[in-house]
Amino acid sequence: MKKPESDILTITEVAAYLKVAERTTYRLAAAKKIPAFKVGGTWRFVRSDIDQWIKNQTAGGTGEAWS
Repeated sequence: MKKPESDILTITEVAAYLKVAERTTYRLAAAKKIPAFKVGGTWRFVRSDIDQWIKNQTAGGTGEAWS
């Protein structure tokens, strides 16, 4: 079974995962273009949601999140 903490990612971890700047990740989250939620004022991401978002972007998605 996976460790629960590995399923929740921070801005820094998602930025590294997507190979983009932290600022880009923050903007995507704030604009609701990437699945995210806030805990105590800081953004958090569910790994499986990010993986699904990536699949949606690459499976004929418009790619609008990168605009």
